[in-house]
Amino acid sequence: MEKMVALPDGTLVPAIGQGTWLLGEQRGKREKEAEALKAGIDAGMTLIDTAEMYGNGKSEELIGEAISGYDRSGLFLVSKVYPHNAGRKHIFKSCIETMKRLNTDYLDLYLLHWRGSIPLEETVECMEQLKKEGKILGWGVSNFDTHDMEELWRVPGGKQCAVNQVLYHLASRGIEYDLLPWMRQHKVPVMAYCPLAQAGDLKQGLYENQVLSAIGAAHGCSISQVLLAFAIRNGDIIAIPRTGKKEHAMDNAKAGELELTEKEFSELDRAFPAPGKKVYLDIV
Repeated sequence: MEKMVALPDGTLVPAIGQGTWLLGEQRGKREKEAEALKAGIDAGMTLIDTAEMYGNGKSEELIGEAISGYDRSGLFLVSKVYPHNAGRKHIFKSCIETMKRLNTDYLDLYLLHWRGSIPLEETVECMEQLKKEGKILGWGVSNFDTHDMEELWRVPGGKQCAVNQVLYHLASRGIEYDLLPWMRQHKVPVMAYCPLAQAGDLKQGLYENQVLSAIGAAHGCSISQVLLAFAIRNGDIIAIPRTGKKEHAMDNAKAGELELTEKEFSELDRAFPAPGKKVYLDIV
């Protein structure tokens, strides 16, 4: 891992982190999943993303166990709050319970998982209160489209948003039409979930594509590494691939060292063109 992304406050985070959706849910896999997380941390993927929704807290508990031997200051922990918990009535309790499961006394980032019925103004006020209390160092959003971001920017304190986490991969490039340009204009990084299209499950045939195979062969690397190199190519997108296997975690981390050529990026563009009109967010 070498590439970093700057958050709006100047904090540098790894361009490739670790997602944890579906991890921690099966008792028989927990040990191997913890090993994968540790291997990822050791390889430089010190940003770990989770959510109270994932396995009803089991993902957070798994991370808490996996990071127990590490210096907390060297990690960047991100979790997400349910929309129905993102108001004054529940958010403070949700945040504390998340921290307990993660075995930490603060979160580096706390995200609103998706929009719900609680007004953005109330959620932002609560996030800023959590910052004042030292429970979180920053906050952001997830699954926000362009109009959502524009609305957030009109809310008092809304411009304190540090990231927007959305689905993005080579075969799902809808954000490139208007959301990604908006994020760049306002200097807020995108955090890309499912950057490997769930190992191709979200796009059948992706891992059998001849262009991807040829580029991987030319660099002596995996298709996953090519997909990650594509996602982080411009220095303002953080990719958070998820894996429960140690070897895959190490493979993902090495993508930070992969440099594709302009010709290869052009080939990927032709094989998987960006849309020429507005496409609403892919959400999984």
